[in-house]
Amino acid sequence: MDGSVVPDVHRRLPGRGAWLHFDLECLRNAERRRAFSRALRVQGALDVASLREHFERHGKPVPGQPRGQQETRKQVDPS
Repeated sequence: MDGSVVPDVHRRLPGRGAWLHFDLECLRNAERRRAFSRALRVQGALDVASLREHFERHGKPVPGQPRGQQETRKQVDPS
């Protein structure tokens, strides 16, 4: 293991995994609480840079980001 946390969007990677809401605030809380080390049963800090990048690229708009750069979402009628 190289000490980094990577997103497994297809849920196919081997080894132990950890669930996380697709929300940057949840990622920040998990980092602050050292939840990844506990969930993955490893010692020491883990690098979450690739996970953060994935969240920023595909997730909810980042707070403080200019509106022109935020992803546009369309409302869909469920009926």
